[in-house]
Amino acid sequence: MNEKLITVTSPLLPDFKCFEDYLQEIWNSKWITNNGSFHKKLEAALCEYLKVPYISLFTNGTLPLITALQALRITGEVITSPYSFVATTHSLWWNGIKPVFVDIDPATGNLDPNQIEVAITPKTTAIMPVHVYGKPCDTQRIQEIANKYGLKVIYDAAHAFGVEVNGESILNAGDMSTLSFHATKVYNTIEGGALVIHDEQTKKRIDYLKNFGFAGETEVVAPGINSKMDEVRAAYGLLNLKQVDAAIEVRHQIAIKYRKALHNVEGVAFFDDMPGVKHNYSYFPIFIDAEKYGMTRDELYFKMKEHDVLGRRYFYPLISTFSTYRSLPSAVPENLPHAYQMADSVICLPMHHALSEKEVQKVLEIIVK
Repeated sequence: MNEKLITVTSPLLPDFKCFEDYLQEIWNSKWITNNGSFHKKLEAALCEYLKVPYISLFTNGTLPLITALQALRITGEVITSPYSFVATTHSLWWNGIKPVFVDIDPATGNLDPNQIEVAITPKTTAIMPVHVYGKPCDTQRIQEIANKYGLKVIYDAAHAFGVEVNGESILNAGDMSTLSFHATKVYNTIEGGALVIHDEQTKKRIDYLKNFGFAGETEVVAPGINSKMDEVRAAYGLLNLKQVDAAIEVRHQIAIKYRKALHNVEGVAFFDDMPGVKHNYSYFPIFIDAEKYGMTRDELYFKMKEHDVLGRRYFYPLISTFSTYRSLPSAVPENLPHAYQMADSVICLPMHHALSEKEVQKVLEIIVK
């Protein structure tokens, strides 16, 4: 890799010596997967840190989505956002469920509650909103609609690690929330993920489903899959949990610098912090108005690349434009004007705990010039 390259993200890595000590424990125990001691410790530690009652660890962030849909027996149609990572909609497709796209709120990038109700049909069984860039959805409005029509709500909270509204974890909203612990996230276990659950009985069912459906040595209670997290990544995750707050604060300071430098640049818009929200600063998206800025989003994106600065057009293109989904009636561009506008104007700037002051200034100089 080019040493001068400023990457859009960088993995949070635990202290190597501490990790080595944990690995030695795992090697000594010869217990490397199947609900070992580090797995149990990480689940307990995450429940405490995230202020949630129950959590089930997974080997990545997509399998909790697939499993949540199975556990809640979701069928038919599910209303969701086209402005997300493809895993959101793929999880529906893999379960034989038809995604129904509705437009986003341009103020947040999240599913627009005003668009949900008109998309409900007799086949609708659930809503799958996304906390885009870790910005909380309007969970109250979404829950009111779900209650009115008897629908389940599964939140894709892949970006929302540790995010709270007025001191309450947003992971407690809806019927379930899923997390991603991929290397690119604020908190990572290399690869990994989790499902947040509200009651003990459902937690037990989820744990069966992620272990082939086994409820004991000889009893299989459901057609489960194998999606357990191993001991090595659980140990890695325990160590990363000790330093994630410090990493988030570094990100916070970078966000402050970006906002201060860009607030007067015509044609460049960004999100401000939301009142009462504890953010995790997982991403810093900017939105380019080509007419005012004098350059298109893509021109700026490639100009940054020329100067060894990697941005990310996240999320572009929309999920609804991919071959699997573009023929769905809800995927027509006329149905999704705000989602298209955001997808065509976004660049996520470099944002991570290892970004230096000099690197931040270089990023800003390219954009301001």
